[in-house]
Amino acid sequence: MNVHLKYNSQLPTSNFQLSITGSKSETNRLLLLQALYPNLVLENTSNSDDSKVMLKALAITHHPSPITQTIDIHHAGTAMRFLTAYFAIQEGKEIILTGSSRMKERPIKILVEALQQLGAEISYEENHGFPPIRIKGKKITQNKVALPANVSSQYISALLLIAPKLENGLELTLEGEITSIPYIKMTLALLNDIGVETTFVENQITVKPLHTINSQLFTIESDWSSASYWFSIIALSPIGTQITLSSYKENSLQGDAALAEIYKSFGVETVFNYNNSITISKIHTHHPLPFTHNLNNSPDIAQTIAVTCFGLEIGCHLTGLHTLKIKETDRLEALKNELTKLGATVFVTNDSLTLEPSVKINENISVKTYQDHRMAMAFAPLALLTSIVIEEAEVVSKSYPTFWEDLEKFGFQIS
Repeated sequence: MNVHLKYNSQLPTSNFQLSITGSKSETNRLLLLQALYPNLVLENTSNSDDSKVMLKALAITHHPSPITQTIDIHHAGTAMRFLTAYFAIQEGKEIILTGSSRMKERPIKILVEALQQLGAEISYEENHGFPPIRIKGKKITQNKVALPANVSSQYISALLLIAPKLENGLELTLEGEITSIPYIKMTLALLNDIGVETTFVENQITVKPLHTINSQLFTIESDWSSASYWFSIIALSPIGTQITLSSYKENSLQGDAALAEIYKSFGVETVFNYNNSITISKIHTHHPLPFTHNLNNSPDIAQTIAVTCFGLEIGCHLTGLHTLKIKETDRLEALKNELTKLGATVFVTNDSLTLEPSVKINENISVKTYQDHRMAMAFAPLALLTSIVIEEAEVVSKSYPTFWEDLEKFGFQIS
């Protein structure tokens, strides 16, 4: 399904309110913890495809089967990493984890080898180092493992999430310079919240075993990554435009909460309200100088920021993007391809993107999404400036299923 987006000169300037469902990152971590500790009750869970896939896969645990079961997680990278660790400790269960053709190109070797170091039994069904994988769940007693510190934080979080259910807990050493620290800290904070004892000193993380927890209710904060597209919309709107989003915390665990500070450069103010909502407003014109930022701790908002800068006709230099090469698509090359079609001059390396200032946006360009939800949503705000077509628009369901409906509520014309 392709959608054609157009500018509507009657966009609301104030009093527009929107609820965004729970953080995908927090939800998937807590769903796994809920499977390990069933008396954990969750509220405001994400309605994303990734979280639905995670929930469905975890439900298989409750239906014992003597035969090997195959679980297809489609495009859900977080689910692939987290479930690999989860099923490795499910004694007596044998699972084949597979996914989409793109998922079969996304590496899993580093996590598999770490689990094997601990004693897990995992093998490859097709290509070495890549899904699909066969997992034979067993009791794990070893508790020391090392990982390169610059790998995807999802590998690290996958190990940390199962750690309290290991016989002797876990001592994890991260070798080298650590990336995506907020996501690691998010995982540890959620473990702490349910009663797990952890330490994170220099490059050493320790998680103590915890066999049971008391019943508790956990309300999940709304997703900051999903909010990023509204920050972009406000940045590209006239001064005075504002929107209120719920529900967000000033002391968020999510790395993408950096949006509130980053978008000040684009004339956007964020106010945290008493009722856990935020109001984002365009209060002045953006800074005319090129925007420079290291997104090592929040790479998922790189696409949004690059498109915002293009729409504002300013340049940018974004670094810390090495993990974008192995996402749903190679996001750096995808950004370069589609921004170039719109009239931009873009240079990318393995871990950076440089956008030259531009003065013209080509009209009626069809943006390819590469089956990547963030490509679809990052480019949509440009409809405030020109008519644009987003290909395979249904891909947004991976993280934000109501995205197009929410744009229409705000006043975008969609056909």
